[in-house]
Amino acid sequence: MKKLVFMLLLATTIAFGQQNAQAPKSQAKVLTRAEFDDLFAKPDQILIIDVRRPDEIKDIGGFPVYLNIQIGDLEKSLDWIPKNRTIITVSNHAARGGRAADILAKNGFNVAGTIGVQTYEKDGGTLAKVIVPPPAPATAEKKEP
Repeated sequence: MKKLVFMLLLATTIAFGQQNAQAPKSQAKVLTRAEFDDLFAKPDQILIIDVRRPDEIKDIGGFPVYLNIQIGDLEKSLDWIPKNRTIITVSNHAARGGRAADILAKNGFNVAGTIGVQTYEKDGGTLAKVIVPPPAPATAEKKEP
């Protein structure tokens, strides 16, 4: 029985290792908290693109000003993303943000790098929390006589 458990653990470890080996590594610079804060201090020069789902932004928090384009929609959105600003991509731990930064850089955008909000917060940074208002109560339509 111990041998079977060991073999299953070994097979699982190898499978996960191969999965990670196949994922291409991003070329984007992962920004430190200090590097991000320096860029964020010049809001007229940057554009933050957060590629997380809205529920992640709501549950975890983010930066107070950003453009939310999920990673799957990024290439379809390139035409309306401004090219006159330095872009910082954002995800939870910078993996999706790195892929987004690579897509943007490949398409001629000036990308400073990527950052993970959870890493930023762990390093002492403060995130903005989004408070979603409750849905408005249904109102009965008034009929005119």
